[in-house]
Amino acid sequence: MIDEIRAVADETDFSGVVVVSREGRRLAELSRGFADRAHLRLNTLDTQFGTASATKGVTALVVGSLVESGHLGLDTTLRSLLDDALPLVDPAVTIEHLLGHTSGVGDYLDEEELDDIDAHVLDVAAHRLATPGDYVQLLDGRPGKSVPGDEFAYNNSGYVMLSLAIEAVSGMSFYDVVQERVLDPAGMTDTGFFRSDELPTRAAIGYLGDGRSNVFHLPVRGAGDGGIYSTVADVERLWAALFAGLILSIDMVETFVEPRMDVPAENRRYGWGFWLLPDRPTVMLEGMDAGVSFRSACDRPTGFGYTVISNTSLGAWPIARLLAERLPLLAD
Repeated sequence: MIDEIRAVADETDFSGVVVVSREGRRLAELSRGFADRAHLRLNTLDTQFGTASATKGVTALVVGSLVESGHLGLDTTLRSLLDDALPLVDPAVTIEHLLGHTSGVGDYLDEEELDDIDAHVLDVAAHRLATPGDYVQLLDGRPGKSVPGDEFAYNNSGYVMLSLAIEAVSGMSFYDVVQERVLDPAGMTDTGFFRSDELPTRAAIGYLGDGRSNVFHLPVRGAGDGGIYSTVADVERLWAALFAGLILSIDMVETFVEPRMDVPAENRRYGWGFWLLPDRPTVMLEGMDAGVSFRSACDRPTGFGYTVISNTSLGAWPIARLLAERLPLLAD
């Protein structure tokens, strides 16, 4: 397995890290490329990488925790929590709709209309987006696209709205609630929403295809839809803690990873915050952004899993495809 991974990594000039494991025992691991090209700082297994939309899984777990503690209901409407903010959001949109990408709200980053992730530029200056509240200026003025509950449409705005809802019901910063309800219970000590203009020493800079960094392409600090940084070890801790009931009760975990929507275009299904394979009980987190690509999969019955993280926009996918092809063989 490691020889195949190395071959693909060399062929594609992979920059990032790869870990393959089973029931907590690592079967293969690889680090390659530079976390900081200007200073020739290498990627290592301890490097903290951006994970883009993998953040949605963390946001969903916070919502589940708040539901279990009685702070929030799945049938709570977003508008009931946000006063006069986002008046174009349909009053019928609920937390459940947002979790499952069936809200129909207008999306500030509609990935179906995006040809080149590196070419995307925010409508608001990146440095002005440092808290979920700051994102209101990015979300506002976008009319809904469909009736709430009618159809699945992957939606970044919806998960930013969930982070706003989390702040509204908790009375705390979204980042503090993530720390308290997910990162601390999971023991994820190397994970956080770092600002791109003051990254920790071990964090990787994201790079575009032309070699520039992604600093002007992403919000200076992420929100509910993306932007959390993590290590491969912390991702492994997340899966272990999730299915051990350390973040949510096991019953609530099952609710969040239950297949709710078929997504034929992706050959997948979707739960709440998590992707699922159509033909086996494999749960996945995935993310892509300018200078970021990430996939982590956990095959529940066997404990087999893998994580691939790259600090380039497309770097993770060739190795992720290889491991996805091997998954049925390795897990059975």
